[in-house]
Amino acid sequence: MFLYLEHELLGISLVWLPYVLLLLLGVSELSDAFDGYFARKFHQVTDFGKLLDPMADSIYRISVFLTFTRPPVSLPLLLVFVFLYRDSVISTLRTICALRGFALAARSTGKIKAILQAAAILIILFTMIPYSLGYISQNTLWLTAMITTAVAAAYALFAGVEYIWANRDYVIRLLKREKA
Repeated sequence: MFLYLEHELLGISLVWLPYVLLLLLGVSELSDAFDGYFARKFHQVTDFGKLLDPMADSIYRISVFLTFTRPPVSLPLLLVFVFLYRDSVISTLRTICALRGFALAARSTGKIKAILQAAAILIILFTMIPYSLGYISQNTLWLTAMITTAVAAAYALFAGVEYIWANRDYVIRLLKREKA
C-alpha cells in the first residue's frame, strides 16, 4: 500500500511502480501458496490456521483493492466494499463457530474467489505498465480495473452465498443457540 501511495516519495517513478508492485504481489501470493502446501504436507493444519489464514489473505487482498481506490487506478470504494462486507460476514461466521467448538473449513468457491481477486490485481498491475508508458489512457486503466474487479466482486458474492448455504446447518445451530 505504502509503495503505491507514496512511490514518488520513495523515488520510484510511475514507470517502475507496476514492476515493483508485481514483484511484491508475486512474493505475497507464492508465500501464501507455499505456506498452505507445507502446512498440509507436514500435517501442520490446525483449526486456528483454518480460521486465521483465510482472514489474513482477505485483509491483504482487500488492502490492495482499497489502495487501488486512489489514482491512477481510482476504483470506486463501493465496489471494494463488496469484498469487505462479504469477507467480514464469512469471517464472523467462522469465528463464532470456532468459539462454539466447530471449525468451518474453507471451501473451493472461496479458493476460486481468492484466485480471481489475485488475477484481478495482477491484471490491474499489468495494465498499469502501458498506462505508465503513455500507451493507454487513465480511462482505459480505470475501465480495465473496473471490469476485472467487478467480475471478482460478483464471484465473491456468489461464493459468500454458497458458503453460507453449504454451512446452513451450522448457521441454524448458531441461531437456535442464540434464541435459547
